[in-house]
Amino acid sequence: MILVLGLVGFTMLMLVLEWIRADMVALLVVVVIGLTGLIPSDRVFNGFAGNAVIAIIAIMIMGAGLDRAGVLALTANFVMRMARGVESRLGVVINSVTSLFSAVIPSQALAALMIPVTSRLSARTGVPLSRLLLPMAFCILTATNTTLIANSPLIVLNDLIASANANLPPGAHTIPKFGLFSVTPVGLALAVLGVLFFYLFGKKLLPEREDERLKVTPGRTESYFADTYGIVGETAELTVTAESPLVGMSIGEVEQLHGAPLILAIKSGNDARMAPPADQVIWVGSVLGVLGPREQVAQFANNQLCRVSPRMRQLGELFNPSRAGISEAVIPPSSRFIKQTLSDLRLRKRYGISVLAVHRGDKVLREDVRSVSLRAGDTLVLHSSWRDLSLAAEDKDLVVVTDIPREEQRPNKIWQAVGFFLLAKGLALFTNLDLSVAMMTGAIGMLLTGVLNMDEAYEAINWKTIFVTACLIPLGWSMDATGAAAWLAQEVLQHLGHASHWILQLALAVLTLLFSQVMSNVGATVMMVPIAISVAVATGGNPSAYALVVAVSSSNTFLLSSGHPALMMVTGPGGYRGRDFLRVGLPLTLAVLVVTLIGINLLYH
Repeated sequence: MILVLGLVGFTMLMLVLEWIRADMVALLVVVVIGLTGLIPSDRVFNGFAGNAVIAIIAIMIMGAGLDRAGVLALTANFVMRMARGVESRLGVVINSVTSLFSAVIPSQALAALMIPVTSRLSARTGVPLSRLLLPMAFCILTATNTTLIANSPLIVLNDLIASANANLPPGAHTIPKFGLFSVTPVGLALAVLGVLFFYLFGKKLLPEREDERLKVTPGRTESYFADTYGIVGETAELTVTAESPLVGMSIGEVEQLHGAPLILAIKSGNDARMAPPADQVIWVGSVLGVLGPREQVAQFANNQLCRVSPRMRQLGELFNPSRAGISEAVIPPSSRFIKQTLSDLRLRKRYGISVLAVHRGDKVLREDVRSVSLRAGDTLVLHSSWRDLSLAAEDKDLVVVTDIPREEQRPNKIWQAVGFFLLAKGLALFTNLDLSVAMMTGAIGMLLTGVLNMDEAYEAINWKTIFVTACLIPLGWSMDATGAAAWLAQEVLQHLGHASHWILQLALAVLTLLFSQVMSNVGATVMMVPIAISVAVATGGNPSAYALVVAVSSSNTFLLSSGHPALMMVTGPGGYRGRDFLRVGLPLTLAVLVVTLIGINLLYH
């Protein structure tokens, strides 16, 4: 018990402080469990083969298939028709559609899909993005408990219940597993609560500050980026003469010169490219496409003996607004770019993308951006061709916010995507198949019919989430097997005395939502569900109700931007501050808590 509680404490500390990556922490914990024999060695890695993990993998693949087939683009067009440009109506429709998708697509993946859609709607209707993104993200979390399809804590719940059943005291009734729609009545109530909350109180609680982002379109971004990030000036061409000291220098060296404008493109001979890499050498006759104030560009050209042309004669095709421009992209929590500098990433060489600025919190970093180490939630200001940006975004290491021209990739596969998704839901609902088998049937169907190929399926899986989930499940088993959960439950009962079931559930729910603010919701669920079940058994309560209170409360993470990946992703694009989350999140947290307790107790009275 001491060892298990020590591992729980270590896990919580590491997930909060982030000294070690969350997936590495989870792997370390599961290896220690195996080395110390807390559970039999042949069960240590069973989490990877558990129904929860396989189901989550299949759901991620199907979510990517729906996006690849253009379901989200059709959704944007539908929302536009329904809202007709009215802000209050637009918010309700976006939040309702988001809530609907949240029942079937994992939260982080849905946020990545809906941010560009919401940005597109903001640009077309003139409604500030800051008044749309936060409600959208919050509604993802209020509606994620509608089914067991998309919510990792709910999917993990059945594996934790199976472990608890193996360690129940003699005479105790076996806890039944949850069905696909067991939690739907409570989830629907929470989903409706989220939509109504922002319809009734959104204007009072959301930030009032003016948002210039609503004017952003692919061809008209200069004023917004100048006002927001200080990126000012016009594009121009500099032709390097034989007398220029730039001859023989690399792009990186030129950028270090005093008064150098932003170098966005280069043409040497017949070879023209956007975002030239830092090591590319400049020769006589090279044409540089630059961005900066007219006076600065003219002075730089004069000092470096270059001919300046304000008209884009040789690079005009590259700078055509329908083909290229400035955009914003967010670094999601699952990105491989986190903790790497822009210099290490070599985005210009790998993707043809120039990073002009980094927006972090209230700061805009423009000086020496190549040395900036990226963090989750950072907003990057980019210049690139739309094609290169779309290809870079496919790796899911950045989420494009700006409404850019893009072609739907496989709209001819939309019926196959929707059909196999509905088949998977039908199998889960109307047969006795495990959720993992039902969901994987839909995923395989999409792969066989060409909605996705295997490489795209691998890319759709968030392996960090998979490893964290699979490795933390044995920690929950260990809490049951060693009696640590039962001991903690006794300690809780000693302090709360003969409190009613409502008070006990409230205490567990508050503990869970507080843990979830600073660590993963899966981690909070794994640690709290065994304790909740032990409290229920000791007091004669319904273990299913207690376990469900914990699992649902783990998504009640509205107080901090770092509380959930979906919230981190909208913070930068929406320009939100910590007090915005508190002002909106505190009343919503209390409302969700009340509806959760009442709904679950009515369901399991």
